[in-house]
Amino acid sequence: QVQLVESGGGLVQPGGSLRLSCAASGSIFRLNTMGWDRQAPGKERELVATITSSNSANYADSVKGRFTISRDAARNTVYLQMNSLKPEDTAVYYCRLTQVATNTWGQGTQVTVSS
Repeated sequence: QVQLVESGGGLVQPGGSLRLSCAASGSIFRLNTMGWDRQAPGKERELVATITSSNSANYADSVKGRFTISRDAARNTVYLQMNSLKPEDTAVYYCRLTQVATNTWGQGTQVTVSS
């Protein structure tokens, strides 16, 4: 039983910043990967960033240099700092936990980048 609770989404102007947070609770294994996916209207869900238990991070090419993922292992919490936001970043962002070949997603938080 795993629960993911996201926060931090909202409306921001192009060039602005947001910080997303996701707290995981339940049966969390020591070895796991957490991250963020996103889905824009009419598009497939895509990976944004991941971070392993050993703090190895990976990013989609579209967000490299702008987004930073980090985690607090003691709190089973993952963060996504989003800078230099663009309208094409507009999407529902979903927190994800991957462990023992099983994925769990949160309910998502809306990020809207618009002037």
